[in-house]
Amino acid sequence: MSSTRRAFLGKAVGLAALGVGTVAASAASAGAATSATAMAAGRCRRRRIPPSGIGMHLYTMRTPLATDFRGTLERLAEIGYATVGVSGRHGHSAAGIRRMLDETRLKAVLEHVAYTTVTGSGLPQAIEDVRTLGGKWVVVPSLPEGMHSPAGYREAARQFNAAGRIARESGLKVLFHNHDGDHSVIDGESLYGILLKETDPELVGFELDLYWAARGGDDPRRLFVEHRDRFPALHVKDMAPNGDFEDVGSGVLDFPAMFDTARSGGVRQWLVEHDAPADPFASALNSYRYLSRLRY
Repeated sequence: MSSTRRAFLGKAVGLAALGVGTVAASAASAGAATSATAMAAGRCRRRRIPPSGIGMHLYTMRTPLATDFRGTLERLAEIGYATVGVSGRHGHSAAGIRRMLDETRLKAVLEHVAYTTVTGSGLPQAIEDVRTLGGKWVVVPSLPEGMHSPAGYREAARQFNAAGRIARESGLKVLFHNHDGDHSVIDGESLYGILLKETDPELVGFELDLYWAARGGDDPRRLFVEHRDRFPALHVKDMAPNGDFEDVGSGVLDFPAMFDTARSGGVRQWLVEHDAPADPFASALNSYRYLSRLRY
């Protein structure tokens, strides 16, 4: 197991231990502590992800989408998914995808759009396309490699604020999607922290990829608490013991612990993603079943 993964799991264990210690310290006896812990666990088990919040990020389904876009959407709807995040149109227009979504009773909530488009002359069309799809968020999936420095992330924050002001005029918001490198600390500064601190919460939010955050050594629970309402959408992606991608609920990531503070983070969409599924539909079914049954 890699050092970053050990660090993440260690944080989760530490947080759990801290919670148990707090209950025990405040209880009058060991029995009272046990009772309080059981009551807390019962409350957690009653919470669930709303069915309207369980979606699929369509990058997972790129292979079947390339040959049968509508049929793929239909099968996702049959599994139970309510929403999708668009990532690649496979030759279809935004209007064409919207028609297929309406026919299959799915709703697009966002589309991934390149940084150079969002920060350039293509932004107005990108905004119009997201509106056509029926979404509410224009998501930048990554930053250009040459921006991987504190100065680069400060420039990105400035550009995101500018794009966010334009998007707000159309009722949309700009989000940023992370990878593990975004959580690096360079010259004593957290790159992701720069974006969080230097973007306007009214204009810019974040689509937090839980796998990449964990791989980068960050703690989603902390992020949700310390940066309230900044994370309207998640990429729910699991990690195999060897660090590879895994179906949600089949890996080592502690999703109930992560979701415990999701309300503080403003999470409204839990979008499943698997970067390299052997069977996209089997993976989609496994992940949906886990999220739909999860109590936390």
